[in-house]
Amino acid sequence: MIRIRPVETVADYEAWRQVRLAVLPYERAPSVAELRKAETPQRLLVLAELDGEVVAHGNSDRSNEADRASVIARVRPEARRRGVGTALLRVLTEHAEQQGFTIAGCSIDDDGSLAFAKRFGFTEFLRQVEQVRRIADEPWPVVPPEYEVIPVADRPELWAVAYEQVAIPTLPDLDTTSPMQVTPEEWATEWINDPTSMFLAVVGDEVIGVAGLWLDTDKPERAEVGYTAVRPDWRGKGVASTLKRTSMAWAAEHGITEIYTWTQEGNENMRQLNEHLGFTYRTVSVNVRANLPLQFPEQLGS
Repeated sequence: MIRIRPVETVADYEAWRQVRLAVLPYERAPSVAELRKAETPQRLLVLAELDGEVVAHGNSDRSNEADRASVIARVRPEARRRGVGTALLRVLTEHAEQQGFTIAGCSIDDDGSLAFAKRFGFTEFLRQVEQVRRIADEPWPVVPPEYEVIPVADRPELWAVAYEQVAIPTLPDLDTTSPMQVTPEEWATEWINDPTSMFLAVVGDEVIGVAGLWLDTDKPERAEVGYTAVRPDWRGKGVASTLKRTSMAWAAEHGITEIYTWTQEGNENMRQLNEHLGFTYRTVSVNVRANLPLQFPEQLGS
């Protein structure tokens, strides 16, 4: 018997995390605190039980892309091909429709999940590549006198300034099919998890660039690279490289041995910078989307 229920308790949030860790062991999972902090009335988190055991989870929410919902259904490998994914997808897309969305999308990292998505009309529209860097002895970079690099923890009030002065002018540069929409609240809660590991390039009270790391509470020896961007009028001056080298030196001093990042295939500048800094390639993620409502097997006569 398949039962799908909303995430409500701390134990539910932790169960949701454990599914993600089982399905995506190579990525950090947000902590319970992060998940709860990011909750909105529009977001739906659910668990799927098979014969009383949690075997899958789901998430339906507004995407950062303006015109679509983000719908994520993850099933533990040992519980697949038993109808759980289909049941989850039905609940999640119905929620997206109730929120007024006519398009849903998600990212997929394996061929089996891609084949499953295609059964319901999802088609590819974008690819992202994972770039990985081993951390050893990393020297601190020499910062030019024109600006300084500080952790957000030193001047936390500047993270909101970074939203206005860096995020807003640079998010349109991302290689997405529709404009990215990130609210100030999302920037404050979902785009940083530790102010000591995120860095700002500043000139006085102005922020000209951001970069840093998302720490992993489950595997503290690894970290995900956070949003890296430089204000257009400061590009070509080595700011992004200095910021990234700063985060790599910080990682080395804090026992981190691997960092990784996801970059759109069309974002050649960032991919080339990462290559220059010694990143190599590992996983390819396929972003897919479909029009709502989806057509389920019984509606197709099969």
